Amino acid sequence: MKTTNLYRLLFATTLSCLLFTACKKSNSDSSSSTTSSTDLQTQSDDEARVSTESSAAFDDANAAMIGESSVTGAGIASNLRFGVAVDGGNGSLSGLPGMLCNATVTVDSTSNPRTITITYNGKTADSLRSRTGSVVISIAQGVRWSSVGAVATVSFNSLAITRLVDNKTITFNGTHTYTNVSGGSLISLTSSSATPITHTITSSNMSITFDDGTTRTWSIARQRVFSYSSGIVITQTGTYTDGTLQGVSEWGTNRYGNSFTAQITSPLIVSQSCDFQLTSGAHVLTNTAGVLTLTYGLTSTGAVATACPALGSLYYFQLVWAGAGGKTYTFVLPY
Repeated sequence: MKTTNLYRLLFATTLSCLLFTACKKSNSDSSSSTTSSTDLQTQSDDEARVSTESSAAFDDANAAMIGESSVTGAGIASNLRFGVAVDGGNGSLSGLPGMLCNATVTVDSTSNPRTITITYNGKTADSLRSRTGSVVISIAQGVRWSSVGAVATVSFNSLAITRLVDNKTITFNGTHTYTNVSGGSLISLTSSSATPITHTITSSNMSITFDDGTTRTWSIARQRVFSYSSGIVITQTGTYTDGTLQGVSEWGTNRYGNSFTAQITSPLIVSQSCDFQLTSGAHVLTNTAGVLTLTYGLTSTGAVATACPALGSLYYFQLVWAGAGGKTYTFVLPY
């Protein structure tokens, strides 16, 4: 067993759970006239939490695979190029400010498939959240993650994240197919001339249990392109087409049982130079009750941020909702 503080990369992809109606429905997607500003703000908070936490789990998976040469096929020494400190030459990741605390990594490199299990058992480095549960990465024997088309299965097993400021918890379960489309290792991204690396994430059974006890399931189709510009830059898009809707990244039902479709209409950009925060991008979420547009990378006034937030400060997003009967809402909220 190897134990490590995992490298926390705060990628923010869109994993949508936004709702547009306040009333629960059974099998109907009809519009509700009771949509309120409180509902929209709560639902937007759901979106931000799901996006951040699911993305962070995948980034932990990336970090764990980078740190385990038995899975990636990469030499430990080259991991230093990714900005990862190597602990005593044994392949463990450590020493990086802001990385996730209170997690252990267990590696089985002899079974088929090989597995890396990340087990969470406490607070994050910022002491704002606490995690329990596990993420299991499985790769078949003979497959190197750095190879073109390499496939890993990433399973979330009762991965529960509690926001300590209000003790609200969301819990993730389900399996994902994680594909290294282009091949290559993230440790090679050390200059602007480096060849970008493309990963995709797909799932048909990603489930989330919210703090009110409801559980919903989504399908996911996302692409992440990793490049270098004053640090790693991640460009995220949707890859699914649903009729006339292109760039769909997630679809399913929200916590009230209403179906939704989420499109990334402007690529979501995550930048290492801004501490791996989501710095720009937009997506549109649609159901029969209305259309919600979220625009990221703003200041508290709703203006486009021209610099990274100060340490301890936040980016903001603007939500604009247009519902049936001409009802609209606009808010600016932190994420």
